[in-house]
Amino acid sequence: MPIHDWTRVSAGIFHHFHQAWIGEIARELNRGVLPPEYYALAEQITGDFGPDVLTLRVPRIASPGSHEPGGGVALAEDPPRVRFHVKREIDLYAEKANAVVVRHRSNHEVIAMIEIVSPGNKNSRREFDAFVQKADEVLKSGIHLLIVDLFPPGARDPQGIHRAIWGDSLEDDPATLPPDKPLTCAAYIGGRPREGFVEPVAVGDRLPEMPLFLTPDVYVRVPLDATYRSAWDAVPAVWRDVLTALPQQ
Repeated sequence: MPIHDWTRVSAGIFHHFHQAWIGEIARELNRGVLPPEYYALAEQITGDFGPDVLTLRVPRIASPGSHEPGGGVALAEDPPRVRFHVKREIDLYAEKANAVVVRHRSNHEVIAMIEIVSPGNKNSRREFDAFVQKADEVLKSGIHLLIVDLFPPGARDPQGIHRAIWGDSLEDDPATLPPDKPLTCAAYIGGRPREGFVEPVAVGDRLPEMPLFLTPDVYVRVPLDATYRSAWDAVPAVWRDVLTALPQQ
């Protein structure tokens, strides 16, 4: 299904879709995308990036023998098919939004998160800075992160959400958004060194399958397009009409 232009509707309409999409992603992850020792929940965000995320465990850079998944894709054997792979050796609706949080069955610690950017995350400098700061803290804590941003760059992220999270250095980040692909899907390996897999997309494109890392070396593929299509059915017909109408000449 092609990505729609969500700037045509209010933040409340996107919030409704956002919640449905988060639920669909969590269901698909629990239906066999995740190995059996992991599970996904749609968890409430209340100002922070996620509930108790930063206090559940100490930073984990790479622990080969710890929580090795019984499934997933080995990064070395099948790298994610995205346009950019970057690596750095150094280090109102937004408050109501849910994220997908992946936990491990053994002690229910947070392993990874999926965050869909909402208009509220970019609505004010305070909300935007809080979003970027929490993303940075989550990654520093060793939690892996997948971010989907279906809104074009604005005054607070003129080069896109990835550059805001990654930092301004072009030397260690060649992932510049092409003019015809202003939207972003970005998957990050938590810990240090930090790595990112970035796929620029545009309105009208199909969403790619993006990696969600469970360890620094193993990921699962998140079916963004299939779950987007399922969540689309939850949008009221009157607003589907607005989103699919041909642009006025």
